[in-house]
Amino acid sequence: MSLSVSSYVRQSRRIVLRATTLLALSLAMSGPALAQGAAPRVKLATSAGDIVLELAPEKAPKTVANFLQYVRDKHYDGTVFHRVIDGFMIQGGGYAADFKERPTRAPVPLEARNGLRNERYTVAMARTSDPDSATAQFFINVKDNANLDAPNPDGHGYTVFGKVVSGTEVVDRIRAVRTTSQGRMQNVPVDPITIQSATIVAK
Repeated sequence: MSLSVSSYVRQSRRIVLRATTLLALSLAMSGPALAQGAAPRVKLATSAGDIVLELAPEKAPKTVANFLQYVRDKHYDGTVFHRVIDGFMIQGGGYAADFKERPTRAPVPLEARNGLRNERYTVAMARTSDPDSATAQFFINVKDNANLDAPNPDGHGYTVFGKVVSGTEVVDRIRAVRTTSQGRMQNVPVDPITIQSATIVAK
């Protein structure tokens, strides 16, 4: 049976509308998938300026998940870089400005043999002599520290899980500050360098 011109137009409009709706739904569904596949980034807003870290979950999935959970829990907000050694690294994430240690969750297993190296401006997890003791403290390498790559220095290495993608000049500013000893701690900045906030940001 043949269609009238008006019926044909109405049917064509319905087909176009249906196709447009399907395309919109398809784009809406693909958008989050692309976002989920992007490397997560964290901005450390410090009293010396902003540092943006890009993390590598494909290389260190447990370490990245652990770090991001501390960020979501606001654990790093108000902590300081308590150990600064020019020519080595800057370390933070464990102590408030009054040097009270922040409570932590259970440690994460070492993921040091992941192909990432302790190169300048990479971020790695601090730990004790126990290779599986990393919790919240991290450090940013201010030079290439091959002596921290597995199996160095103790047969285990230190887990690198990201790198600085913005704010390298801030890292350099922090590494150059004057330091002193405070109680049992050495290499403590004379003027505190505070992490005012740590937030997950879009790429």
